Amino acid sequence: MAEDKYNRKNPAVKRILQELKEMQSNPSEDFMSLPLEENIFEWQFAIRGPCDTEFEGGIYHGRIQLPAEYPFKPPSFMLLTPNGRFETQTKICLSISNHHPEHWQPSWSVRTALVALIAFMPTNPNGALGSLDYKKEERRTLAIKSREASPKFGTGERQKLIDEIHEYMLSKAPPVPQVSSSQAPEEQPTNTEGEAQEDSQNAGEEPQNPTVGDRIVEEVQEEPVNADSSPAGVRASREIPTSGSRDQPLQKPETRVHKAADDRLFTWAAVGLTIAIVVLLLKKFMKSSGHGALFTDGS
Repeated sequence: MAEDKYNRKNPAVKRILQELKEMQSNPSEDFMSLPLEENIFEWQFAIRGPCDTEFEGGIYHGRIQLPAEYPFKPPSFMLLTPNGRFETQTKICLSISNHHPEHWQPSWSVRTALVALIAFMPTNPNGALGSLDYKKEERRTLAIKSREASPKFGTGERQKLIDEIHEYMLSKAPPVPQVSSSQAPEEQPTNTEGEAQEDSQNAGEEPQNPTVGDRIVEEVQEEPVNADSSPAGVRASREIPTSGSRDQPLQKPETRVHKAADDRLFTWAAVGLTIAIVVLLLKKFMKSSGHGALFTDGS
């Protein structure tokens, strides 16, 4: 490290060297960042994709450019690995970057910025400068591909540092999750085929070979529907008993006999009552006529 060419009394240099020492003494498995030996204001970094997101398992490289007024002014960030969330080799717009100096706090550090960058990965880009909005499937593909090799950016010392950081991140990286690509697709076709076979069997059994009993039941159940549509059907429903109402049709002839007998008794009773009324009226008339004649003769 060419530290001797920098003024250690400079606030920016002093702060950068402190952060470098802290980064080396307290490494993280989620990120790694180191400055160039020839320029401590340029840092190369790699972050791990956040868990339970489409970026999980990915290793994403980038560059941090610290200003001469650091830490009183914010750094700029650039991603080098295709990821589907940020453009590559373009300064991205974040609340911790130089695009929003009003949000920057001097107490923040390179470590703080990297933690924030990981948190920004799965968020909605909302059209921010340098942001992309790829589909989740495309981001998962890029995450797996990012592990294959480190990106090519520059030559000499810069590329050597990128390769070293990539090897370190790979050594700490957990295996890429394979649940969605191996287990789920195998179970679904099995269930689908089983359901399709059951549906085809159920669909084929009913029209192909109905038993004799099934045909009789269907014919008997269709008769009441036809009987409601015409008088002939009504007569047929009364004469032919169905499986669900055998007792009712047998009682209907007796009902008609009783009804006819009742009608005849009512008719004879009415005739007899009429005759009795007529006889009573005639008697009263004759009696009143006889009394009138006697009254006339006596006067």
